[in-house]
Formats: sequence, C-alpha cells, structure tokens
Amino acid sequence: QAQLVESGGGLVQPGGSLRLSCAASGSIFSINAMGWYRQAPGSQRELVAGISNGGSTNYADSVKGRFTISRDKANNTVFLQMNSLKPEDTAVYYCNAGYYRGSYYPANIWGQGTQVTVSS
Repeated sequence: QAQLVESGGGLVQPGGSLRLSCAASGSIFSINAMGWYRQAPGSQRELVAGISNGGSTNYADSVKGRFTISRDKANNTVFLQMNSLKPEDTAVYYCNAGYYRGSYYPANIWGQGTQVTVSS
C-alpha cells in the first residue's frame, strides 16, 4: 500500500500555475519533514522544496520566488504551489518524507510521481 500519493500534475502553458498535492499517512507525516523532488528526462532527481515540521522551508534556486511548499497538518497533506511555470520545469514530480536540519534531506520514502508538462 502506497504511503505517499501525489496528485495535481498535468499540462500547462508557460506562465501558468499548478498545485501539486501529496497525501501521507499520519505516522509518516507526524514524524518526518516533507519535500518535493523532480526528475526531467536524462537528468538526475533534484530537490525542489522541503519543509520542516515547524514550517521552515528551503527551495532550489531555480524555483525561488515562483514555487511555495506548505503543509496541512489536519489532513496529512503537503502542497507545492507552482506559479510562473517555465518549460524547464517539465518533469516528473515526487513527494518525499525525510528530515530537516537547516536544509531538507530525503529518507527512502517516495510517492509514485506525477507528470508536470509546461509547453506552448
């Protein structure tokens, strides 16, 4: 049974917006920090954004000012609001449970991924 389930991906034009959601089990969500990663074709998986239990965040330089990570503790859900999307944001986006020590670090707990395509 999947412990992290992403949703909200799709096709959007440059400059548009999407919001990704990640539903986690209560045990994972209460113990771990949460993050979003992405992997484009031919590229390594990279951290997009991370958030601690206390709400501290960090972002990849390429998405600062455009993306926002948040968490809804009541519903065990993490969000990634993506604005001003660019073609280079095209990738499969993965939710992750990990830890936060000034920056986000992943544990080996991943969602199945959701495709985001930014194209005109």
